[in-house]
Amino acid sequence: MKRIVTVQDLSCVGRCSLTVALPIISAMGVETSVLPTALLSSHTLFPDPAICDLTQQIPSITDHWKKIGVRFDGIYTGYLGSLSQLDMMAGFIDEFGGEGFVFIDPVMGDHGRLYSGFTREYVSRMARFCGRGDIIVPNITEACLMLERDYLGDSYTEADLREILLGLTGLGAHKAVLTGVSMEPGKLGAAAYDGDRGEYFLCMGDRTEGSFHGTGDIFASVCVGSLAQGYSLGQAVEAAVEFTCESIRLTAAEQRDRRFGVNFEGALHLLTDSAR
Repeated sequence: MKRIVTVQDLSCVGRCSLTVALPIISAMGVETSVLPTALLSSHTLFPDPAICDLTQQIPSITDHWKKIGVRFDGIYTGYLGSLSQLDMMAGFIDEFGGEGFVFIDPVMGDHGRLYSGFTREYVSRMARFCGRGDIIVPNITEACLMLERDYLGDSYTEADLREILLGLTGLGAHKAVLTGVSMEPGKLGAAAYDGDRGEYFLCMGDRTEGSFHGTGDIFASVCVGSLAQGYSLGQAVEAAVEFTCESIRLTAAEQRDRRFGVNFEGALHLLTDSAR
């Protein structure tokens, strides 16, 4: 069985980050280790969460892993909340990357804006950090920030997407995926470029109107599980789009506070079937 490690925060309430990654990747038949970067009572859509920064605990955890000889077939980084954590993860990749793949989700903004607490220096450092990845999966906002170009908003062409993807692989990663792409009404998905094969492709699913928190984490987690199973990038992106769209569809049918996240649990059978 393959073993990956995912490095991101843990929100005790609200489906995102580790509470999404751990069950999804495990359901795909991949042993999933975790390295929490922070502990939150809830994600930040809820007001005033209690937050415990775990930066100081990371070295002792990774030192112990080195002592007991833990190895990973893949490293998946998500939300990293500081420049210090970026530096630590660069060293972590050097130490534990080995022959496995490195998958980076550069979580730092959306809708044309940086998330609270992030700076232009962080963007620049994240762009350099992405050069250590084999696969990077920014949304359009994050891609435009790292490439120092104007935010495209909803106005872009397929040629624009190809240019951005080539720019992203120019940062050093072999493969890049742009999430949250829509090329026609009623459709939403991702665009990707596999630099090793010179292949570009689009994968679209049915769009459900509304705002749904945590979908980027769901998408990335399915990609990681698929890649660990030996899927190609195209197959991984297709599986991630299908699963994310189905999870959103199930959520839209519920009468619940959407701050608690997307009902990915109701779609897990799609992943467990693929893992057999």
